Amino acid sequence: MLACLAHVQEFGRAMLSTVGQRAGSRARVICYTEVCFKKDEKTKGDRPDGLIVLKVGRREWKALVEAKVGNAELNPNQLERYLELARANDVDAVITISNQFTPAPNEHPVPVSRRAVSKVALYHWSWMHILTQVDLLLQSDEVADEDQEGVLVELARFLTHDSAGVKGFDSMPAAWTELVQSVANGSAISHRSPLAKEVIDAWYQEARDLSLILSRKIGVQVATRLPRVHRNDSQARLKSDLEELSKNSVILTSWDIRDAAGALDFCVDLKTKTVAASMKVRAPADKVKSTARLNWLLRQLNNEAPEDLFVRLHWTGPGVYTQHALATLRENPDIISQDRTNAQLHTLEVCLVRNLAGRFGQRKNFIVDIEKLVPEFYERAGQRIKAWQPSAPRIREVSATEDGICGEGGRIAEEEEGATAD
Repeated sequence: MLACLAHVQEFGRAMLSTVGQRAGSRARVICYTEVCFKKDEKTKGDRPDGLIVLKVGRREWKALVEAKVGNAELNPNQLERYLELARANDVDAVITISNQFTPAPNEHPVPVSRRAVSKVALYHWSWMHILTQVDLLLQSDEVADEDQEGVLVELARFLTHDSAGVKGFDSMPAAWTELVQSVANGSAISHRSPLAKEVIDAWYQEARDLSLILSRKIGVQVATRLPRVHRNDSQARLKSDLEELSKNSVILTSWDIRDAAGALDFCVDLKTKTVAASMKVRAPADKVKSTARLNWLLRQLNNEAPEDLFVRLHWTGPGVYTQHALATLRENPDIISQDRTNAQLHTLEVCLVRNLAGRFGQRKNFIVDIEKLVPEFYERAGQRIKAWQPSAPRIREVSATEDGICGEGGRIAEEEEGATAD
């Protein structure tokens, strides 16, 4: 992997950009393995797996690399020693690689002391994140040099081989089953519950894995959508999601997909044991009747099998949305006229809802099912939906009277210009 980082320019640029480094055409990336540094008593037995050096003009940026494969997880004590080693040797960052997932490279799966990262940045790449970057570059033909592209193909082949031990997030923690059973028994979820925090932490890993799965299947970057306040404050995000889980027994996630009609929203409902993927679009403003606005959407889904697909209608004024099966609306779109008699339909939402029943609380089957459902929704509905765009303004037809006025005005202007010239 380090060899590709150094010799495949596009790959190096893509990976280093995720840790805040720009590697343009003038940049040079050098990678070393099994590096040795000056050490003290605490770090004398440590040897990081690699060192990345990025040179841009006179500026130099360096990062230690530590990788784990298979089920091996990063060791907190070892990680703190590597951060100490980096600080002692003027290395700017430590990058870890494993099968563990994080919402973003600047959020680490292993907690470390604030002092440890006071002068050295800490980043994390999952092996699936690396594989996804490779796939995206190969799918988009972005690698200009054929030899470098061949090297990248070999890296993809290596990472996808069973012996490499690269795998996605495949199981919720034991706390998931316990929490689902607790909700089924009618118990309330406290936002301070250790079980709830463990479940949300695991969900962040799965949400990241789902974004990578979608990226590889679609061929474009898919990123978790976060409110601005949560982008640089993981604790605020955690607090918000714990409160949502406590109040409504749901876990919510959204992904941004380039050029899609809207964000892909996902809801896990612990009370009903259902999962739902959906996408919202603004109703066309050039149509007055609600049925006309609905038919605009139905035409886009005309050739899609309706099983498990629903349309949610969002109206002006108070009250929640109304929902109908896609099959029902195809047969009788006028049924929505009974929903809100004095309200206007402003947003249409297509959703795929599935009750997982007993599989919902099963740690592995839950992951298997949602990793099928999310791409299925995008293929069946998400990629077919187009956002409404207002038509370009047209030159209006001019009446005979208006034409005469325009003509008279033109003649008067011409006469005035002639008089001025004289």
